[in-house]
Amino acid sequence: MLTRRLLAPVVLVALVVGAHAQAPTPAGSLPASISNTDFWKLSRELSEPDGFFRSDNLVSNEIYFQTIIPELITTTKPERVYFGVGPEQNFTYIAALKPKMVFIIDVRRGNLHTHLMYKAIFELSKDRADFVSMLFSKKRPDGLTARTSARDLFQAFVPVETSEATYMANLAAIQQHLTKTRELPLSEDDLKGIEYVYYHFYWYGPGLTYSSSTGGGGRGNFVNFQSLMMADDGFGVARSFLATEEHFQYLKNLHTKNLFVPVVGNFGGSKAIRAVGTWLKERKAMVSAFYLSNVEQYLSQDGLWHSFCGNFAQLPVDDSSMFIYSQGGGRGGGGGGGLLSWYRPILLDVKANKCD
Repeated sequence: MLTRRLLAPVVLVALVVGAHAQAPTPAGSLPASISNTDFWKLSRELSEPDGFFRSDNLVSNEIYFQTIIPELITTTKPERVYFGVGPEQNFTYIAALKPKMVFIIDVRRGNLHTHLMYKAIFELSKDRADFVSMLFSKKRPDGLTARTSARDLFQAFVPVETSEATYMANLAAIQQHLTKTRELPLSEDDLKGIEYVYYHFYWYGPGLTYSSSTGGGGRGNFVNFQSLMMADDGFGVARSFLATEEHFQYLKNLHTKNLFVPVVGNFGGSKAIRAVGTWLKERKAMVSAFYLSNVEQYLSQDGLWHSFCGNFAQLPVDDSSMFIYSQGGGRGGGGGGGLLSWYRPILLDVKANKCD
């Protein structure tokens, strides 16, 4: 079993959190729901131009990411705003931390396409079994209920064949839902991007890995989607967003209310994070957690970490607002590339690094 406790240099722990802290505000300052028009306007106006990363990141490669959740839920506060980057690992953190609103900021517009695909599938699925059925273009097996475990859920789908006809019908339903039901003015490139993402889920099924879209197929030292959903927190408690019906319905509700907003932006860029921060401050909202994955590594390599520091310094946070991040040091054979998950107070970074 692994436990990932709060990790912060001793010099940071010694700092007194005070001057930058802001008093919590009522959850009612955030919208109860957002119209389709305002959802797309918000995503578009907060975004930066499409950027580049070396991989598609269609699925996480962090098998140990649940290990910090038991402590994280005692440190952060619910009914606030969750920030994140990347694909589905955010769903599990969101199900645990119970934010009222979500912003996912990623340098690639392809990540926005991934989350639009997920948005449609969440909204078109009545439960977890429907979700898995549509995500992987597999017919729903009989006998699955709200009490079915994640392991039994995915094992039930193992013998179920996929078909191109099912995939094409599902793709049409996803596009129809986004462009007609939700009335999102998606460009042809956006529709092609969503199709690109969805095809990989159809083609590789629950065995989809981080390397699948890079020519590595399902091979390599990467955990697959199914294993991520069946993992636990190191204490035997399954916490993935597909582990329980309650977790799934929490995500479905956020999407249905348009409170899960994908944004295109570089963490070290000049607009996205600051623009979201301004929007939140205008509504007296507070950040609960900011999931970074291992993006800081790339920001440092590109000389952008201090710019990122200046960006997150503009976010409304207090001493319970946490960065969630990944670093090397784990067992490489676990299928997660050796990445372990940690958390630290955002305010300590602001003060220690004199962000501005």
